[in-house]
Amino acid sequence: MAVKQAHYLVVALTAVFIGSTPALAELLGIMSYESKPGEKERWEGIAIMELDLSSPRFGQIVEDIPLPPDLVAHHIYHSPDKTKAYITALGRPELRVMDITTHEVKVVPIPDCQVVEDVAFSEKKGNWYVTCMGSSVMIVGDLKTDQPSRTVKLPAPYPHGIAVHDGIDRILLTSTVRPADLQDPGEVIQELDLATEQAIKVHKIGVKPGSATVEVMFIPNSNPPKAYTTAMYDGSLWLGSWNPENKQFTWKEVADFKPMGQALPLEVYYNDKGDRAYVSTAKPGHLNVYDISDPEQPKLLHSVATAGGAHHMTFSPGYKQAYVQNSFINLPEMHDGSITVVDLETGQAVRSIDTLKEKGLTPNNITLLAGGHTH
Repeated sequence: MAVKQAHYLVVALTAVFIGSTPALAELLGIMSYESKPGEKERWEGIAIMELDLSSPRFGQIVEDIPLPPDLVAHHIYHSPDKTKAYITALGRPELRVMDITTHEVKVVPIPDCQVVEDVAFSEKKGNWYVTCMGSSVMIVGDLKTDQPSRTVKLPAPYPHGIAVHDGIDRILLTSTVRPADLQDPGEVIQELDLATEQAIKVHKIGVKPGSATVEVMFIPNSNPPKAYTTAMYDGSLWLGSWNPENKQFTWKEVADFKPMGQALPLEVYYNDKGDRAYVSTAKPGHLNVYDISDPEQPKLLHSVATAGGAHHMTFSPGYKQAYVQNSFINLPEMHDGSITVVDLETGQAVRSIDTLKEKGLTPNNITLLAGGHTH
């Protein structure tokens, strides 16, 4: 496949096809990007970038795949076997599926889905599950064929985050905000039965009404299962704990970002062991690193200033560095466009990748091409 080079992304080093130089492909990241507000021409694409700090092409885009300018490509998720990347879109009712080896992209129409947000997987059921924040439904599709099979109406509006646990047959979904104006915030975690896809319960999250839950993710290796959710407008992190005896979740607040001078907690990631949590806050932009050896009492290890709109992140092998993507849906003061490299041992920001920012572009997501870490 020939390298597709957008005129916005003229880089000093000639872009090369990934497969032609395997010796240089040390730590490749993949991200969707779009032009910032105010640019004369609207542009979108998928950028594959070298993230290895020791590489001579660190921060350079080595492959650029243009996308339709009205797609508003958003999140990127890998299939459980790491052979495919699923790319959601806020602007079109469709899912894009990219072959990790060939980088060929196919379009999967999902007409019932408006504002396509997050993807989760069940290896047990052989399905993928997509949240549709604009139409307040969940789409279920087949992992092998990637064809959607059914639309599930949800008890609460504006689903965004989603997590599936095969071991306890549960799906958890958040309830965030109305996409058109970010108003009418939800305030619950929606709990569904994995087998029947029927609602079991909605759990109130937040001290005040309208907490706007964003992401929910199970903690790796937690037994009984536990999950964190970020409450965007409440400015807090909540823990859900599973009781195997009565098969119910209980939820409580475990971290408050407001006294830290931070607002809009968005993402929560974990290391593979499950004893560290990494939480981003978009305003003014921070990465918070927690020791979660005791998930009910997370201990703050580092709070690192990044840049406006701190959002998604990925990690180097061994969790030595975090790469924080700084843009929250292109909102004012929260679309810096850079990627902050954080040393997770010292808790210091050590580099800023401004490759996209300098071209009037901003990344919407970031993960590793070969498959990201736990999110």
